[in-house]
Amino acid sequence: MKPNYRRCISCRQVNLKQEFWRIVRVFPSGKVQLDQGMGRSAYICPQESCLQVAQKKNRLGRSLHGTVPDTVYQALWQRLNHSDRQNQI
Repeated sequence: MKPNYRRCISCRQVNLKQEFWRIVRVFPSGKVQLDQGMGRSAYICPQESCLQVAQKKNRLGRSLHGTVPDTVYQALWQRLNHSDRQNQI
């Protein structure tokens, strides 16, 4: 099977789908959530610089054609901090 490639909405880097975090605006409710669901998706690198730029310039909101609640950004920051701690061990 052919590998799936995606592009980071922040740094525009192309990589395998598994290397990114997926943010979804679920259809038809319009609710934004992480990783699961069917609807419009955006992908972002699990790096601090990409997350900062995406939040500052509203890249997620523009990519998903909707508003992204602060709780989604908080969850992404927690996930980033948790993965950084895992890498340090």
